[in-house]
Amino acid sequence: MSRYHPVALLFVAARMAAQQPRDPHAVQPERPTVATHAGTVATGWLEIEAGLEHDRLGRTPATLSTPTVLKLGIADHAQLSIAATTLHAAGATRFGDLTTGIKWRLLDDAPVVGDFAVLPSITFPTGAGDAGSGTTALSLLAISSHAFGPVSMDLNVGYTRRGGDGSRAPATATVWTASFGGPIAGIFGWAAECYGYPGTSGPAGQAPIVALLAGPTALVRSWLAFDLGVIEPVSGPQPRALYAGTVYNVGRLWRGRR
Repeated sequence: MSRYHPVALLFVAARMAAQQPRDPHAVQPERPTVATHAGTVATGWLEIEAGLEHDRLGRTPATLSTPTVLKLGIADHAQLSIAATTLHAAGATRFGDLTTGIKWRLLDDAPVVGDFAVLPSITFPTGAGDAGSGTTALSLLAISSHAFGPVSMDLNVGYTRRGGDGSRAPATATVWTASFGGPIAGIFGWAAECYGYPGTSGPAGQAPIVALLAGPTALVRSWLAFDLGVIEPVSGPQPRALYAGTVYNVGRLWRGRR
């Protein structure tokens, strides 16, 4: 990203390309796609992402989840992320697992990989009942971001290793994503993604999942963005879903060094 474009509002990059340096108060949404981008929040700045997602799989009762992510720039090219969610189903509300990680942007405009970052993270078994995995998990995500004129592309590949005996969640899991975005008109843009979770083994294993995600985005202020869309399964046990959310750059908590 020497564009440092967000996945959900990738058209923001074109507007910022002429700005040197980049406005640290401008949002860099990682919503609404499964993928993330290689950009990082400016040192000392805080950004909040929050959303609602309505899921239904076959005849099972619908669930409503509320994913929330806090993103804090902790150094040049480094961002701390803390993610949590709640799950609302069958008249009950339960808290999910807590994930924290640090995104390190290692390369800018490199051959082949473009802007490249890695995101190691750890998930703690804080979730209650079926809202949590019941195990501690270590994950590593590789991120490659590119721009093709006004259209941007983010590619992710990830691996997760979990503790436990595999009865609550598979011991190992992988993910791949390909996300795209661009402008429509005025404040409006679009985001689209194809993502997959290859099949897992063990007592909690499941069939491979491939799904599509798409919807409009809106940048109402440089520091405030919204998204809306749908998720449709291509194969595997992926629920159909509707989602909506927002990204808000709160501002600077401390002044970073030049």
